[in-house]
Amino acid sequence: MNESTIKRLIRLVEESEIDQLEVSSWGRKVKITRRLPENSNGHSNQPAIVQAVSPPPAPVPATEPVQALESAAPSADNNYVEIKSPMVGTFYTAPAPDAPPYVKPGDKVSVGQVVCIVEAMKLMNEIESEVTGSVVKIMIENAQPVEFGQVLFLIDPTG
Repeated sequence: MNESTIKRLIRLVEESEIDQLEVSSWGRKVKITRRLPENSNGHSNQPAIVQAVSPPPAPVPATEPVQALESAAPSADNNYVEIKSPMVGTFYTAPAPDAPPYVKPGDKVSVGQVVCIVEAMKLMNEIESEVTGSVVKIMIENAQPVEFGQVLFLIDPTG
């Protein structure tokens, strides 16, 4: 969970009537509790307290390839379809350092075809295309970190 997400959750607690919020995301838990004075009627203007509830759990082996989220959404540029990262991790263009890349610009891809790997918590997650077309551009350099929802590829569905 990144800092901006935690800040939004804190604001949510402060601006609502809830006293506590616990959120779990990608194996990390955050618990946000409103600080209440002893003589309080249940509402407080005190800032929320944020505490980590648990360390991340041990990695669970992936059994199926992960499909990119929202990959069927066209981009604003030339109606290209974006393949986005479904998780935070490290982007790899090939299954091994000495192997050829899954796809290159100009290559044709089809639905279900593996286009890259995103490594997260020592697990190699194959990212599949949810669209048929041709690869216009690879938006990330090999072995670079990626964020959740970051665009990895632009695909031309007409190509």
